[in-house]
Amino acid sequence: MTVAVVFDSAGTLLRSYRTARDVRTGEILSDVETTLLTCLDRARVLIALNAHSRDVIGAPPDQLLSAYLCAQNIGFGVSCLRQVTPHEDLARILYSDRNAMVGDLQACIRDVWGTLKEESLVVMDSGAILNLTMPGIEFTVTAGGRPLEGAKEAISDLHAMGIATFIASGDRAAKLERIADHLGIPRDQVHGIATPSIKAQIVDDLKKCYDTVVMVGDGINDLQAFRKADVAILSEQQSKEKPLELCKAADYIVGSVRGVVPIIRDLSGDAIVPI
Repeated sequence: MTVAVVFDSAGTLLRSYRTARDVRTGEILSDVETTLLTCLDRARVLIALNAHSRDVIGAPPDQLLSAYLCAQNIGFGVSCLRQVTPHEDLARILYSDRNAMVGDLQACIRDVWGTLKEESLVVMDSGAILNLTMPGIEFTVTAGGRPLEGAKEAISDLHAMGIATFIASGDRAAKLERIADHLGIPRDQVHGIATPSIKAQIVDDLKKCYDTVVMVGDGINDLQAFRKADVAILSEQQSKEKPLELCKAADYIVGSVRGVVPIIRDLSGDAIVPI
């Protein structure tokens, strides 16, 4: 049999640290789950900005974030949303916002970097949570991460068994490719800026090529992909606090990404056919 394993990134392959700043109050929310924060309000949309943290840090903090994004021709991708909204509508809300300042995003970047700067390998992403009702930028966000303990070994073990591995995540492709290079996952098997519905579609498409498709994730944004997969594995390595709906959708719950390997071995037995 042929088997493919699709991994989420943040919280599954990466120990992620996320910070959000409430643009209206200035409150910093450290180590927050940004997908859950997004899903608390149907009007919220989590986006990833195609911006480099060092460039943002070098910009004037009192400049409107929308003006900076326009001046630098910075695009974005949608990472998580609960209601389908045309890209052009989101672009209009983002680039015409009059609330968020560059300094709001800089505060998030500094908070994340202050936590992860001692790590040997750090990948970072910045973005925002738009609110369709305001409308405008409600939160600026930054996420940083390092490979979870055992992640590289798990991927190596799966490859040795002839298992194809993929990444499907709402993070930017450039960030994911860097971590994929470290873990040994081919870049052409990395899917960035994947919303929950796109993750599910990736799983569904892979089922046409593989006998068994396994989804490994850790957050509510993996729920649709869990339901599409032949086997769903929920990782609690970063956090054991999971929505009940997500736990019910999982066929297995593991405390470490290394726990994926024996599950795949038991599922496949000696019948794995590498392709």
